Amino acid sequence: MELPDTGAKSSPLLGRAWLFLFCVLNQGIDPVTTDDSTDSRSPWEPFRHSAFAILWTATVISNIGTWMHEVASGWLMTSLSPSPLMVALVQAATSAPVFLFALAAGALADLISRRKLLITVTALLFLNTLVLAGLVLSERATPAILLLFTFLNGAGAAFVAPAWQAIVPQLVPRPELQSAIALNGVGVNISRAIGPAVAGAIIATIGIAWPYLVNAVSFLVVLAALFWWNPPAPPPSDLPAERFLNAMRAGLRYVHASAAMRATLVRAVAFFLFVSAFWALLPLVARQELQGGPQLYGLILAAVGVGAVIGALFLPKLTKKFSADQLAALGTLGTVLVLVVLALLKRTDAAIAASLLAGMCWITVLSRLNISAQLALPDWVRARGLSIYITIFFGAMMLGSILWGQVASKIGIPGAQLIAAAGATLATLLTWRFKLLQSDQLNHAPSGYWPQPVVASEVALDRGPVMVTVQYDIAPSDTDAFIEAMLHLKASRERHGAFAWGLFEDVAIPGRMLEYFIEESWVAHMRHHQRTSILDGQIQQQALKYQRPGTTPVVTHLLAPDRSR
Repeated sequence: MELPDTGAKSSPLLGRAWLFLFCVLNQGIDPVTTDDSTDSRSPWEPFRHSAFAILWTATVISNIGTWMHEVASGWLMTSLSPSPLMVALVQAATSAPVFLFALAAGALADLISRRKLLITVTALLFLNTLVLAGLVLSERATPAILLLFTFLNGAGAAFVAPAWQAIVPQLVPRPELQSAIALNGVGVNISRAIGPAVAGAIIATIGIAWPYLVNAVSFLVVLAALFWWNPPAPPPSDLPAERFLNAMRAGLRYVHASAAMRATLVRAVAFFLFVSAFWALLPLVARQELQGGPQLYGLILAAVGVGAVIGALFLPKLTKKFSADQLAALGTLGTVLVLVVLALLKRTDAAIAASLLAGMCWITVLSRLNISAQLALPDWVRARGLSIYITIFFGAMMLGSILWGQVASKIGIPGAQLIAAAGATLATLLTWRFKLLQSDQLNHAPSGYWPQPVVASEVALDRGPVMVTVQYDIAPSDTDAFIEAMLHLKASRERHGAFAWGLFEDVAIPGRMLEYFIEESWVAHMRHHQRTSILDGQIQQQALKYQRPGTTPVVTHLLAPDRSR
């Protein structure tokens, strides 16, 4: 099978090295397959592409630095101000800027070069972390300074996260996308297994400023990888680029009209809001409940990372036996058990064992949510859609961190953990009807399905609004089925920018139906033409099959009067 260009030539030697490594991790499964079917693909195939392998390696190194940074920040705050609320605010300060800025970052990542955006923000993160390291090293850090720099690092994360996730389809062929997303999760958790343990040892032996210095250096590794990467140029378009605010609105409209994205977001809130209790209170569990030091805290976080890697290795087998919804529910209930164990058992060995389970559950749920979000989005709105998912993720984590910090301040850490466990169980039951995507059920590839509209003369691109009407002739006996099909078509129109839609029946001619939808401008409608996907064509064909034989729908394009003449 010929692989598409991913921005750099595949390196057989590099690819074989990665494949060999993950063969060993996967207990000898042969990663080389000549079968093109999705089921027979090895989960490690993305490493055959050097662009993916190098960027993956760079992000793992950077994430090790990030986890060292987070361990140091959590532990430093327990020294500067050990109240549960202040410690939980460190997590909130990381999450809040992502909640605030991710949507704008997603729009930027869809409008400008994602590579240039990543380089610029990574350079700023390097400088921010280096300054914080200097302040900690000179013992000038205060709780306010720590929260400020944590917020700035979170802002950087907000602007890189949508772009990082959106470039994954550029690095591997589409059939390997699910494996690439899962491997990104593996990378995050390999770094989680290494970073906290190393940070704990460094803090105990050298000093708390050194994890920040290591994190600053790790950003230089990412910059080197990004300068090396040469992604393919985007396809040319004869339409002007979208304006920033219009692009943000288009992203919100698409997600609002996408049933698959709405289901993913509901399930994400139900999980992250309650699981945030585990992360927000973990430094206090290590220090106050278990009477441990930074090495114990690092060891517990490392156990989470090891558990996540173990969980990722078993995921390919589990996904063949369980649906995405079942895996997400099992992962949530496993996390409930973790919270109960931490609340009731004040033992180091129990905490480490529970953290291993927490890692396995975390990667299981997170990978199902990430894959569901990726598969629900076409490329033109991918970064914006993912930014909304990331906003929900961090917003729920931020609110949860503040909530559980407050609850722990009032009734104690174990009480907060038990309430969070009960809430997660109830949320799983209440959101079960919202189903996640597991396979590539939605084909978002552009189809060129719509012909260009017929116009008497050239239309100014900014002229609008535009009303499109489509007249159908339907047998009266098919009316109910036709209306049901048209409701799916309504969602398709709205995903592409229609802000008004309606369906009417002619009172004089039974079965004659008129659909209309309105878009902001002529250029918005022309973008709709360009972006109409294979999925949109399939939805429209479901409605058109009720058209009377020998007749054709009549399409009319109407513009608001041009008052400038």
